[in-house]
Amino acid sequence: MNVDGKHYHTIWMKPDDQRVIQIIDQRWLPHRFVVEDLTTVDQAASAIRDMHVRGAPLIGVAAAFGMYLAALAALDVSGDSFLHVLDQAGELLRSSRPTAVNLGWAVDRQLQQLRVVGLDVESRIQSTLNVAREILAEEVESCRLIGEHGVGLIDSISREKNGETVNILTHCNAGWLACVDYGTATAPIYHAHERGIKVHVWVDETRPRNQGARLTAWELGQHGVMHTIVADNVGGHLMQHGMVDMVITGSDRTLYTGDVANKIGTYLKALAAYDNQVPFYVALPSSTFDWDHIDGVAEIPIEERDASEVKYISGLNEGEIRSVLLAPPDSPAANFAFDVTPARLVTALITERGICPASEQGVLDLFPERAMGNPG
Repeated sequence: MNVDGKHYHTIWMKPDDQRVIQIIDQRWLPHRFVVEDLTTVDQAASAIRDMHVRGAPLIGVAAAFGMYLAALAALDVSGDSFLHVLDQAGELLRSSRPTAVNLGWAVDRQLQQLRVVGLDVESRIQSTLNVAREILAEEVESCRLIGEHGVGLIDSISREKNGETVNILTHCNAGWLACVDYGTATAPIYHAHERGIKVHVWVDETRPRNQGARLTAWELGQHGVMHTIVADNVGGHLMQHGMVDMVITGSDRTLYTGDVANKIGTYLKALAAYDNQVPFYVALPSSTFDWDHIDGVAEIPIEERDASEVKYISGLNEGEIRSVLLAPPDSPAANFAFDVTPARLVTALITERGICPASEQGVLDLFPERAMGNPG
């Protein structure tokens, strides 16, 4: 998507050096646009863990390129030792953030392919590069298709309102910054905007890291989409007063049974939407599905991040990005990064294959290849 009129992905190979992967370091947005070079798997893992990159689809792509960087570093290692090095790299990447299922999916895909290519190191390095590029291209296309399928939902509401503005609430950042291009929750919004459908987005600030206020608002502004930043607890009020026509969020992990893990606070938005008869949609590529578990609340691991993210807040002050203490210094804080929205609260899932009910049957109807025996 666009930054000051220039098209960018969130991650790419440095044009003049295939040993370097470049990313947009999202910690500095919206105040600075910083491109960071990654040259080792340790740097890739740190970038994921410390949220230089974030969002389930982008985390998966970053992990895939992290495996490529690990392969480059193992140039002088052969045979089973090479696979051992890559297995260790995979474990490092997996441990960086536990909730986003795309991460493990990308690592597994790299390792599976490595076990069927030739034994020479050059072939194995090329394999990791090819797989990383494939995953990147697939994520871009998946998000584009999510937009194609989801825009009809917005158009339908627009027609019901006789062309008046469609008000959409979203939580966290499930935009192109969380993916590679287009985004998941934002893809239908961008498609609608480009088709001339009037849309306005309520942007939850999304404490504690404020990905909505910092990132979603910034990228919507870059594309000229009308939006308003609101405090996290405003959504229910807006719905009670008819100011939200639909909710669209992304997902960090969605079970094939329909339960959705997403940024903390998503569950509360779903409850408010359910109580006010506002449709609640979740947009995700198939790489975000978890085919191995059935109960989201009981089985999805929920990442707990450092308490300092809750107690401190960062912002621009006199030209510098500074962090200030909000809370009493001795007060403890808990920082759960995600929650689980039960399938019963989700109106439908928007995927690259189409829209389906948030249920085992609905998902398997779209992905029939998973319906043979154990979906996992």
